[in-house]
Amino acid sequence: MKTLTLLRHAKSGWDDPVARDFDRPLNAKGRRAAEVMGRHMRDADFAFDHIVASPAIRVGETLDAIEAGYGRKLAPEWDRRVYLASAATLLDVVHGFDDGAARVLLVGHNPGLEDLVLMLVPEGTGALRGAVEAKYPTATLAEMTFPVDHWADVADGGGTLTRFVRPRDLDPTLGPDER
Repeated sequence: MKTLTLLRHAKSGWDDPVARDFDRPLNAKGRRAAEVMGRHMRDADFAFDHIVASPAIRVGETLDAIEAGYGRKLAPEWDRRVYLASAATLLDVVHGFDDGAARVLLVGHNPGLEDLVLMLVPEGTGALRGAVEAKYPTATLAEMTFPVDHWADVADGGGTLTRFVRPRDLDPTLGPDER
């Protein structure tokens, strides 16, 4: 059995004057959401054998804030392929995971993460998948399990979505901004 947890980076600051998208930092709401998610991960006893993350600034800052709430040091492998990757590229990354790792956290960006969940979890499998179809917000976790021994055997439609946790599920003030 393999467990893959996907984490979308927290809300970034579009008003920050950076030259490259890659360098965009989190905003205050994003830092708060990531810390809340880290506390949830601690309270729900999440544990990972391996972590792979996009090297974008907003992903690193998300993991720093997650650590503050989680209370554990995270030591990701930074993989440039994850930056703004498609679902197909992310699946290639997953296929390359070491089989000695049973529980992996993959931290990146949308739409790739959302598309990966929709690729790996069959349609019509419940409310959690429906929630992913509706929207995969920033700082949200999706956990899937696969009845395989090798990461290379993770395939389209072969997963079970076991958790989909949005920051607003943990703190309603972290929901969408009112317009």
